[in-house]
Amino acid sequence: MSRQQQQQSQGVVLTGYHSNAELLPNPGRRAPACPAALGPEAPAPSRRTGHYTVQQNQTTHHGDRHVPSANTSNTKTTGTDPSSLPNPRPSSSPKPGSSPRHSPNSRPRPRPTYQRCSSQDSLDELEMDDYWKEVENITSSGGGAGRGEGGGEGEVPEEEQQKIPEEGEQEEAWLTEAGLARLFDDSLAADLDQEEDNAVFLSTLTRSQAAAVERRVTTLQQTLLRRRNRQHVPDVRDIFRPPEKDEEPSKPQEGSENGQKDTTSAETETELNVEVAFSEQALNYRDNHQRLKVNTGPSSPDDKLPNFKLLRDKTGQTRIGDLSPLDMKKVRRLVLVESTALFDTAGIDLKPHKAVKVKTKESGLFGVPLTTLLDQDHRRAPGTKVPFLLQRLISHIEDEGLDTEGLLRIPGAATRVKSLCQELESSFYDGMFPWQQLKQHDAASLLKLFIRELPHPLLTVEYLNAFIAVNKLPTKKQQLQALNLLVLLLPEANRDTLKALVEFFQRVIDHQANNKMTLNNVSVIMAPNVFMFKGFRSKITEQQEFSMATSTANIVRLLIRYQNLLWTIPKFIVTQVRQQNMESQRKLNKERAMRKLLKKITTDKPSDKAVAEESSQGFIRVQAPQFSKVSMAVQLTEELQAADVLTRFLSQDSSVTVKREELCLYEIGGNIKERCLDGETYMKDLIQLNPSAEWVIKAVQR
Repeated sequence: MSRQQQQQSQGVVLTGYHSNAELLPNPGRRAPACPAALGPEAPAPSRRTGHYTVQQNQTTHHGDRHVPSANTSNTKTTGTDPSSLPNPRPSSSPKPGSSPRHSPNSRPRPRPTYQRCSSQDSLDELEMDDYWKEVENITSSGGGAGRGEGGGEGEVPEEEQQKIPEEGEQEEAWLTEAGLARLFDDSLAADLDQEEDNAVFLSTLTRSQAAAVERRVTTLQQTLLRRRNRQHVPDVRDIFRPPEKDEEPSKPQEGSENGQKDTTSAETETELNVEVAFSEQALNYRDNHQRLKVNTGPSSPDDKLPNFKLLRDKTGQTRIGDLSPLDMKKVRRLVLVESTALFDTAGIDLKPHKAVKVKTKESGLFGVPLTTLLDQDHRRAPGTKVPFLLQRLISHIEDEGLDTEGLLRIPGAATRVKSLCQELESSFYDGMFPWQQLKQHDAASLLKLFIRELPHPLLTVEYLNAFIAVNKLPTKKQQLQALNLLVLLLPEANRDTLKALVEFFQRVIDHQANNKMTLNNVSVIMAPNVFMFKGFRSKITEQQEFSMATSTANIVRLLIRYQNLLWTIPKFIVTQVRQQNMESQRKLNKERAMRKLLKKITTDKPSDKAVAEESSQGFIRVQAPQFSKVSMAVQLTEELQAADVLTRFLSQDSSVTVKREELCLYEIGGNIKERCLDGETYMKDLIQLNPSAEWVIKAVQR
């Protein structure tokens, strides 16, 4: 752009978007996608055109005198109250092929010329145009209107998929999911082990986590009193007692959301503290900023995406899949309470929907539950984490090359996509599908169709509202922390599939110089595919759809941008798991053993003593029962890392045929059931944290 053009563009802002419809000729009519068909009376698809009202030097030039001047005060309309837009339609349910951006009352006007913004910091109006085009493509193909021929006969209507809980059901379901049903229902059969487990669980909660539990127990008690008119439910005051003065958590120093004193502005912007509970950090932020101004609009400075990084932890980072199933159950309970406490600090009351069972296809590829797909795939390859079809579509798109311009954005021919979908259903598992004839844009359309046609949304009915509510949190740091917790709450099949998708999206973005698909471009295209599950548009009003557009695109943007951080387990959660394990072990020893029996157990287990003696002498014993060299002694140094132990083991056992990346040094026992160690874990620091652990080298169990 020349200097003269730059000077002319200064001071120009977009104040509104006005659109009109231009009917396409009938020969270009699109065919529906495979799992859903357009009805015989469906309106013809249309090309949506429109223009932006431009304000320059405080003077707004309107092309239509009927547009209210009050609308020019909004510099951008995306993400604002849709009722303030010109000529809003009163209908609460959009018609097929329409979107809130397209008003039939607006007149044709010339569109100003513009260039696409290449910035990755914010979503602007021009990029959101792709969002509405994608919505239009989905609707015209029948993908967003409900179930069609792929749903099967006798299927429950999609509208019954979600159910708003009645009074008290939300708190009851939440406490039950957290394993705390006994706190509100004393009629349950007494289970001493469960009560002990609950006592241990509650004893490890932070101040804000305990407050979240207490708030829901109190609310449910009040509901039960009104419902049953009796008062024999447990009293919340018997469950929680106010902490003594010396038990109060130390107040973090002012000036940082992390609870640490600010040193430089760059530090506070980019570093993530995972040693202090996120909800505690949010409480500190709220206390230091009594007047929270949440502004998630595209022009907000907070809309920029900092280069977040985790604070260095010498005991190693814990990723999803590193812990044993038993410890992961504890993680999920803690994460449920922690995520709720985090939203509570911002005054966000989540109203999750209950998933209602619907009749679904018991076999096939499109419109089939993820668990059913994986069951089919497990019969062919045990241990499969991501559906074969999705893996094959991704690999085909990548094999064709990621430099294709408009990849993911340009839809495939609808007639071909429908035919390909049917052909995949019949010949995919037989290996007879002609992949060499599949065009890249058609493959991308099939991938998006697969996501949309899942009977339940990929982010689940239960947590979809929570993902959308992330945008209401006051800072990008808190939004990222909330997403981290929500990813941990997803069922394993959904979480693994989502991870495969965001990794693929990042690889597409890595080729943006050629394919013109930046982070923002990919986000606005994929947002409606991820969030608009079957029947979605019939459940929300047009205004709700409009306000959700930028929000959902921003969530997809964060999932892609910070995927390396989101699929990790925060250290404070792992620490609470360690505390629960130690407390459970202490109670077990106290109740089951007498002093004489304890002495006998001590003599029966000399290995622990030997391990302690070896560690005190500066050595650790590493076991490798799967290999010919079953054990070796390693000298402890300040700089010894888990990766160094693996390197030393491989150098001493040449018979190992397993690849280095498939091996892991595990921390087993003590205050953790089992944990695969990050290669950068400093062994001396970890041994101080868990001196009773054993160290075992084995193939990664993922």
